[in-house]
Amino acid sequence: MSGQEPKSIMRSLGEFVGHVAKGIRTDPSAPKVTEVRREVETERRGDVVLRRTTIEEVEMPLDQGAKPGGDPPVETNGDSRTRP
Repeated sequence: MSGQEPKSIMRSLGEFVGHVAKGIRTDPSAPKVTEVRREVETERRGDVVLRRTTIEEVEMPLDQGAKPGGDPPVETNGDSRTRP
C-alpha cells in the first residue's frame, strides 16, 4: 500500500464542491493559456537584490473556426448538386 490513510467522506465532499465551484467560475470561451517557460535571474548589489522574472506563455483559442464577428463555418454535406 502507499502508507497513506484513505480520504474521509468530508474531505471528498469538499473536493467535489471545490471542483464544481471552479467550473461555475471558469469562462469556457476564454482562450487556454499554457506556461511554456519561467526564467528567474537574481543579482545581488550590496544590500539590494535585483530579480527579473520572464514568463513565456502560449495562448491558444478554443475553436479556430468560430471567431467573434467572423464568418460562420462552411457546412458541407458531401452533395455536389445545387439545391433548387
